[in-house]
This record gives sequence, structure tokens and C-alpha cells, in this order.
Amino acid sequence: MDILQSLLNGVLLGGLYAVIGIGMSLIFGIMGLTNLAHGDLIITGTFVCMAVAAQFVGNLWLSLLVTICVMTIVGFLIQHFLVNRMLDKGAEPALLVTFGISICLSNALLLLFGADARSIQSSIMSANVIKTEFYSISAVYLLDFIAAIIVIFSLHCLLKYTYFGRAIRATSDEIGSAELVGVNTKKIYSYTMCLAMVSAAVAGLLVGMTFIFYPSTGTQYLIIAFGVVVIGGMGSLVGTLLGGIILGLAQLLGAHFFGAGYQLLAGYLVLLIILTIKPEGLLSSAIRK
Repeated sequence: MDILQSLLNGVLLGGLYAVIGIGMSLIFGIMGLTNLAHGDLIITGTFVCMAVAAQFVGNLWLSLLVTICVMTIVGFLIQHFLVNRMLDKGAEPALLVTFGISICLSNALLLLFGADARSIQSSIMSANVIKTEFYSISAVYLLDFIAAIIVIFSLHCLLKYTYFGRAIRATSDEIGSAELVGVNTKKIYSYTMCLAMVSAAVAGLLVGMTFIFYPSTGTQYLIIAFGVVVIGGMGSLVGTLLGGIILGLAQLLGAHFFGAGYQLLAGYLVLLIILTIKPEGLLSSAIRK
């Protein structure tokens, strides 16, 4: 029954991958920009959450609220003062700005926290919600999946049922038309980055509780985020969840059948296959007609 355990873990791990990728999906779907700093922003959120919990509040969930506030401010400043100004010059300068931000963040974390491996300790890390003779469900993996559902559902409701969400969707569909009806598209871009940073803060805490992390691991999560949104379809919230589950299943089933050394390779092979069959992503047609 080891394969059943791998299937369960792959689906639950896909929830974490979806939270990791949702911010990149939002930014690309609305701005058409691939944020190369996304992985390092997630790891920055992880370190901020760890430091706040250890030094100030002593509670992970309260530290998450503080981290969300910090990351929202950081995201707004980055978008308002750097990325927005470069978007007027084309996509390439903005892409290079995000690459520079990525390098600055990883080196700043290295200077502040050192190169040692870290993890966020919690009582649920070693607990099993369900344990039977054939399979068990880890509490932290289940938390990852539940968090993904909550984040994606909240963003869906925000984008579909609020004036702010309609302004975001109008900006995504046609910038010129949105500006004609009074939408300040530059502000919408800044607020979208704030939303992406909220998801990055949540992803940062979940990553720290699930895996060990280093200041340099941002690139690893950037690649995961890129894989998730490419599989699911850039800009699709449900597609991001689907892409996370597919990538998680591919990695863990690859490790099950071929060994742990093939986990990443199996995920990338599935990514390449889906790109060959449907380059725009599995659910892209649901959001772009």
C-alpha cells in the first residue's frame, strides 16, 4: 500500500505547491510579468515569520499576521517605486528588476541569518491526523492543503464579487479600456502585488513548517511556482491548485517507482509533457477566451 501513501502525500503536497505558485499566477495573469523574485520573497516571509515568532510574539499564528503586514508593505514599495516605473519601458526591464530584487533578498538573508539550515518548529510537524495500517495523513501536509483551499477560495471571491476584483479583472483584460472607465491601473498593479505578498507570507510559513530552508532556497521555490502555474495555466486560480496537485503527484510517484533521486526529474518530465500537449496550460481556456 506504499503507492496509496504516495498518492495521498502527493495530493496534499500539491496544496503547498499551489500556495507557492498562486502569487506568481496572479502577477503574470494581471501584469503579464514573470516575477523572478517570487521564490526569494517567499523565503523572506519564512525568515520574517520565524524571527517574529522567536523574538517578539512567541506564537506562529500571530507572527503570520505580522509577516503578512510586513510583506504587504514590502510588496507595495517594490511595485510602486521599482516595477511600475519599469513596466512603462517594456517587459524586459521589469523582468531584470525582479531578478535584481531576487539577488538582493537572498544576499540580505544570508548576511542577517547565516547559511545554516533552519526550520520552523511546531507541535503539529510530527503529528498524524489519521494513522491506519495502510496509510497515514500528516497534520502539516493536511494543513498545507487546507490553507491552499482557503487562500484560493478567498482570492476567487475577492476577484469575482468585489469592485476591487472587477477593477483587477478589467486591468487584466484590457488596460486601455480600464483606464477609460476610471481605473488607475498602476495602483491596481501595486495592490495586486500586495495580494501576491499575502499569499507569499502564508506560503513562507507553510514552507518553514514543512521543510528545512536556507537563504538560498528561493530559486527552488521559484521553479516550483513556475511549474505549477505553467501546468495549470497562467492566471487561473483553480488551475494553480490543479497544477500543484499534478506536480506533487508526479514528484512523489516518481520517487516511489524510481527512487528519491528521480523525484524532481519526474516532476519536470510531466511539466514538459503538458507543455508539449497544451503549452498554454490545462485551464487557461477557462480564463482567456
